Amino acid sequence: MITVLLGLGGALVYGTADFLGGLASRRVRPVAVAALVGLVPLLVGFAVLGGRFSGPAAVAGVVAGVSGAVGVLLLYAALAIGPMSVLSPLTAVFSAVVPVVVALFRGTVLSPLGVVALVVAVVAVALVAAVPDPGGARLTLRGVVTAAVAGCGFGGVVLGYDAAPADSGVATLLVARTLQVVLLGTAALVTLRIRTGGSPTVPTTTDGRPAAGRVRPARALLLVLVGCGVLDAMANVFIQAGLHSSDDPSTLPVISVLNALYPIGTVVLAGIVLRERLTALQTTGIGLAFAASVGLALS
Repeated sequence: MITVLLGLGGALVYGTADFLGGLASRRVRPVAVAALVGLVPLLVGFAVLGGRFSGPAAVAGVVAGVSGAVGVLLLYAALAIGPMSVLSPLTAVFSAVVPVVVALFRGTVLSPLGVVALVVAVVAVALVAAVPDPGGARLTLRGVVTAAVAGCGFGGVVLGYDAAPADSGVATLLVARTLQVVLLGTAALVTLRIRTGGSPTVPTTTDGRPAAGRVRPARALLLVLVGCGVLDAMANVFIQAGLHSSDDPSTLPVISVLNALYPIGTVVLAGIVLRERLTALQTTGIGLAFAASVGLALS
């Protein structure tokens, strides 16, 4: 039960962070700033809760950090290519399925109820992540490959945290976040040089749709970025805590699939704050997600 609660908690917190990131504008530069801000709560957590830096902890952090940065950059590239209605859920599904496949190769055996619940959860991930695509972009091999690799990157984050020693605590998270700041910051500088004064490379609304003219004052933007960075760091804490909450081999696939349900938090907040309507597919996906969560808790 605690594993499921931590997995859902991480997904909802990360979904809230993604919503704030969407308000700030889906560009590399704001994301890099939010990643930097996220270092602060992790440093505080390390000072209060402690942790142990070791070779395995550092390697796990490097895997998670590189995977996360690659996932973010390729996700934005995929959304820019389109169609978002296909590539967004494809990314989410790959992020959920990759750790599950790894767990199965390791010999993890799931109960029949657990298998059904995981399949239902993966379907829910695809439905909740589905977004309208008014641009009418055609599906291309480049877009599919980019989205798939982005999803693998996000799945790699979960695998990295899963590989961290139990006593590493926040240490692995600090390594991962520091590396993400460096990589995303470098990408932001490169983008700034190439596109000085240019238009955003990806859409700016929370569901990935164009939102021309949505400009935030500097102070409001700063507050949004701070909230995004802090919540994103908290979500990573939930993920790692969930992965190490049990010795059951099924913990990895359960956490990976539940973590991929983060779009629930994003679309619900978009509906409440921005009055954006949920599509029928998203509503169905949310219902399936809760049913799958109950199944996982009982399995």
